[in-house]
Amino acid sequence: MRWTWIDRFVAFESGKTATAVKNLSLAEDHFADHFPCFPVMPAPLILEGLAQTGGILVGEASRYEKNVVLAKMMDVKFHREALAGEQLTYTTNMVDLNDTGARVNATVHSGTDLVAEAVIMFAHVTAAQLPPGVPDAKFVFTGELTQLLRQAEAVSRAPSGA
Repeated sequence: MRWTWIDRFVAFESGKTATAVKNLSLAEDHFADHFPCFPVMPAPLILEGLAQTGGILVGEASRYEKNVVLAKMMDVKFHREALAGEQLTYTTNMVDLNDTGARVNATVHSGTDLVAEAVIMFAHVTAAQLPPGVPDAKFVFTGELTQLLRQAEAVSRAPSGA
């Protein structure tokens, strides 16, 4: 199973920055158990939303010609919980991009409140570096992320203020 932890892009500037949102609905399964009577979004899922936003920024910068994988997250700080009913805004800014990978600075906000921040490293991997059983395709940019990729490209092409 693959989960998508962003709902849509609200801003996208190729090779520079991407901003996406995630609406936290009490109907999502993880809220039932995390935690009963105090539904908060699990921290790893918040980080996955950041990674997906940043990964699409990195992939689009190389025209989706390379496999982009999450390498590591550094300097991760959580400032508060994310609660059911909130809308998270994921913002990623490209710091470095080269043949081996990329680094982005990332933040998560709910309204004006800073929820979390991180530095994320992505690696470009060749087909030979993929684990056995992973198809020789740009596997990150297939399936349910395809629609978000199209949306990112459309947001990128839209005139400012549109």
